[in-house]
Amino acid sequence: VLDSQYGMYVWPCAVVLAQYLWAHRRSLPGKRVLEIGAGVSLPGVVAARCGAQVILSDSEELPRCLQSCRSSCLMNRLPHVPVLGLTWGRVSPELLSLAPIDIILGSDVFFDPKDFEDILTTIYFLLEKNPHAQFWTTYQVRSADWSIEALLYKWKLKSIHIPLHSFGADKEHLASSSLPGRHTIEMMIISLAQSDGT
Repeated sequence: VLDSQYGMYVWPCAVVLAQYLWAHRRSLPGKRVLEIGAGVSLPGVVAARCGAQVILSDSEELPRCLQSCRSSCLMNRLPHVPVLGLTWGRVSPELLSLAPIDIILGSDVFFDPKDFEDILTTIYFLLEKNPHAQFWTTYQVRSADWSIEALLYKWKLKSIHIPLHSFGADKEHLASSSLPGRHTIEMMIISLAQSDGT
């Protein structure tokens, strides 16, 4: 735990997403993975340690978060993992020049409703460029009124819910941390909605 600010802390969602990656570690070697809003980068670091080719990213406007990504890589003997400044909702040269990706990771990126459309705009752009890719995301249920369903429909995206018990993430003290047990964490996989011609 480095700091209590957004991108400087290992939030419960990151632990849950890291558990999902660990549960699927045999499928990760050689996969091209981008973590958005990475902050401390626990999921991305786990993916890289499991053999994925990882790129970490956080907002280009948050240099402390980008430095946190770099520090996490160095502490985990991953000095060659690239760290990019990518701001949700903004088309930048870094976004345009990204190499092909298979998996996008995002833990607790659906934190502030004002960012939801920017996040999904970025995800849609990445999935259009990489139609077989998936966005693996965990989020904390903070309000029953918050929903991304209308935005998923607008951006022609679909989601499937992943039950936490299916990958051993429903434990009270997951990864020796009591944090996941104190919050309602959910996981979903978002992908392009396939046109069925109707």
